[in-house]
Amino acid sequence: MTSRRLLMLGPPGAGKGTQSARLAEELGIPQIATGEMLRAAVAAGSEVGKKAKARMDTGDLVPDSVVIGVAEERLSQPDVAAGFILDGFPRNRAQAEALDGMLPKLGCTLECCIVLAADVEVLVKRLLKRAEIEGRSDDNETSIRNRMAVYDEKTAPLIEYYNAKNILVEVDGLGEIDEVAARIAAAIG
Repeated sequence: MTSRRLLMLGPPGAGKGTQSARLAEELGIPQIATGEMLRAAVAAGSEVGKKAKARMDTGDLVPDSVVIGVAEERLSQPDVAAGFILDGFPRNRAQAEALDGMLPKLGCTLECCIVLAADVEVLVKRLLKRAEIEGRSDDNETSIRNRMAVYDEKTAPLIEYYNAKNILVEVDGLGEIDEVAARIAAAIG
């Protein structure tokens, strides 16, 4: 049986958002993308958005308390009862531990953590191309490299955290979208 409560991890530009959205549609479950929720809050000028904007523009992580609050609110919505794909949360050990505390209250557990592995230099080029296409202020070379360093320091240790829980699968994140999707489907199927 296919896992339905999933976490997608990987460095910036590895394809987490693309693959999470695709998988969510195939499985009929919501993609919970904290980055998109935070960007929407910034665009709306909300209090959360104001707190997040300065950090996001430099590539730094938004404070845990803000991200945990956004994620907890979203995970309590009725549409996640059948499953969900987390994309962009958790990003560090404190957030992972907060998630561990949230899920039992919601009557579920995380079933699988998918790590999209990819070469950093390929990802930097991919993100610079995305910046040209989408015009995202957080996609310039300085902030991209900073986000890569933050990922290595804060988020990459979660690979071992979820491996210790025996729910980790690593998938090659490079290649055509369909190829990567097929690898993910085989890993969680």
